[in-house]
Amino acid sequence: MNDQTIEFPSVAVIGAGLMGHGIAQIFALSGRQVWLHDVDGKLLDQAVEGIRSNLAVFLENELIAPEQIDPALERIHTTLSPEEAAGTADFVIEAVSENLALKQSIFEKLDGICRPGTILSTNTSVMSITEIAAKAGNRSRIVGTHFWNPPYLIPLVEVVPGEDTAPETVERTFSLLAAVGKHPVRVKRDVPGFVGNRLQHALWREAISIVDQGIAEPAEVDEVVKMGFGIRLPVLGPLENADLVGLDLTHAIHDYILKHLDASPRPAPILQRKIDQGHLGFKSGVGLQTWADQEIADTRGRLAEHLIAWNKAQQKKR
Repeated sequence: MNDQTIEFPSVAVIGAGLMGHGIAQIFALSGRQVWLHDVDGKLLDQAVEGIRSNLAVFLENELIAPEQIDPALERIHTTLSPEEAAGTADFVIEAVSENLALKQSIFEKLDGICRPGTILSTNTSVMSITEIAAKAGNRSRIVGTHFWNPPYLIPLVEVVPGEDTAPETVERTFSLLAAVGKHPVRVKRDVPGFVGNRLQHALWREAISIVDQGIAEPAEVDEVVKMGFGIRLPVLGPLENADLVGLDLTHAIHDYILKHLDASPRPAPILQRKIDQGHLGFKSGVGLQTWADQEIADTRGRLAEHLIAWNKAQQKKR
């Protein structure tokens, strides 16, 4: 693929951590030159090794051809300089930690570094795009692009405009993401959590509340999701399901059940109790459930296998 014949041939990724290096991998595989920036040189080295490892897994599972690996790695350039990374980029993606002040300062700086036509995007998962862009001069070119972890295996990217984002910025961003193989979805309004995390955490709030109230044990709550309605979610979303069963039935169920569901604007008390006890989940071996090292490894392995199998199935459909 000739870099000169594709739109946005040069992409900069600001932040080489969990999400950043995975996003860099997507664009490098698409034939684009990628500049990966971080303030931590060791993290940049780890990012390249992470990408190399991911590509090896892709090759093993026939998601890419052998001849794609070396060219993709050669397209990734690491740098400690934000000017070098973003100065000539056509598209920039910020993927640093969820710290509003840090993001605001980065976009203020990028607005001064980048060429006028460069689109600037943020990978925030919950923060207001409008607030992130507040200190930049040209806010019309700033847009939200919420990738999901791991970004190279999960197709969804939520494209979110801020109050000052130009419609052209949204459309060009949407087209670019589709061109590199992602599944972009337009979010019409800049609201905290966008669409995906609002839905996800509404479910988590009720699940945690059920445990806190002693209605069911954590493992049983997860089984209800995984062995019940969760099975149909990949082919039948909640709004499709409401239409399927009928809005009259949906209304009748909501009229009865909604008043019994957790509507608290605060985290469930059990979360703070667990945190105070040092029970943080996988990182401590105890959370809402108890986890042995092998169980943690097995769970991560099952997730990776599931996502890889899903991607292989999608690739066969193309």
